[in-house]
Amino acid sequence: MQFELEYGTEGLVIDLPNDLDIHVIRKSPIEVLSDEHNAIEQAFANPHSCAPLKSLAQGKHTACILVCDVTRPVPNHLFLQPMIKEIMQAGIPASGITVLVATGLHRPNEGDELDGLIGDPWVRQTVKVENHFARDDGMHVDLGVTPTKGTPVKLDKRFVEADLKIATGLVEPHFMAGYSGGRKVVAPGIAHEDTIRTFHSARFMEDPLATQCNLTGNPLHEEQLEIVKMLGDVYALNTVIDERRRLAFVNFGEAIASHLEAVAFAEETCTVDVDRRYSTLVTSAAGFPLDKTYYQTVKGMVTPMDILENNANLIVAADCSEGIGSPEYRSAQQRLLELGSDKFLETIMQKQFADIDEWQTEMQLKPMRRASIQLFSGGLAPSDYELTGVQMTSSIEGSVTESVVETGDKTVAIIPEGPYVIPRYSGSL
Repeated sequence: MQFELEYGTEGLVIDLPNDLDIHVIRKSPIEVLSDEHNAIEQAFANPHSCAPLKSLAQGKHTACILVCDVTRPVPNHLFLQPMIKEIMQAGIPASGITVLVATGLHRPNEGDELDGLIGDPWVRQTVKVENHFARDDGMHVDLGVTPTKGTPVKLDKRFVEADLKIATGLVEPHFMAGYSGGRKVVAPGIAHEDTIRTFHSARFMEDPLATQCNLTGNPLHEEQLEIVKMLGDVYALNTVIDERRRLAFVNFGEAIASHLEAVAFAEETCTVDVDRRYSTLVTSAAGFPLDKTYYQTVKGMVTPMDILENNANLIVAADCSEGIGSPEYRSAQQRLLELGSDKFLETIMQKQFADIDEWQTEMQLKPMRRASIQLFSGGLAPSDYELTGVQMTSSIEGSVTESVVETGDKTVAIIPEGPYVIPRYSGSL
């Protein structure tokens, strides 16, 4: 039996024995929009909890539009040009409009990669398209601290000082913030490293409510909401896509309210009730662009945890064409190997500022407590295999066969789309 996993740009076909009981876990069927362009125009004309976009832009002189970086497959090519044209028709000149790539602490997107991210040459020819740099102190405005938990709030001044502030993004499950998009594009998207390193510290990350598809009581989500409120009026364009990355939902409106509407739509499609747990599970890191680094691959390990048996075998496919990730993440992984899981967690629990990117190492500890993890990767250099902290495999089929023999259970779960699908255990304990 053949199955295709999301992997790199081409996908990965695996061939498993016919005598296995294969359970493929996918999103619920989702109807895509028949007229994407009209849906976008209607979103601007009939927004959620605010005036139409053209009215919002009237009388203003500058606008800053946030877009997600290359790790998110957001359909920017569909909405940026009509959004910018609408803003210009309302009186804001092209010279006053900036499209700002919300990189967080990721690397900048430049050259051909930036062209691909924006997806529309007209945009780059018409307005400024720039990257956010979280470590550039001079490019941020200090807004004080959040009222509840005292997180320092420093944000990119190009967004803070703009008359019209718009965040755009993709609403999908996020393994610690609940859902991506909306307020998350602001923080961590255009936040200073002090802000990011605070609410990515262990005191937030180890909270059991800081998990996928949960906003209620989620400390990261709550801090992000407080940060957005400190900015005054912020608006958002939110999208949801199907497995083939076609537009299924789009809205525009006040940032918090419109995002919640998009979350409600996404939750109907991306969460899947599963009535059993598995000893053998094969998943992916969702393919390009998410699986370009091992850093992002960790998401595919975390999201299926609810349907794993204790001591299960979790097999993950990720291309990792750009290697491990940042130098800081590499350092965190080295400390994990040197200290071991328990000591690593102990050393980070009391930090106010997390070391950059060590939060992904911390998240990897969670599935490691539950399962034996194996990684299939054609792009990762052999010299970096040890740094993953998991076992490498050269054959997914071979790993599945070994797991079935070891566990005595021929039932195998496959999640082709990885962290874009959230399985929830619905059986009895």
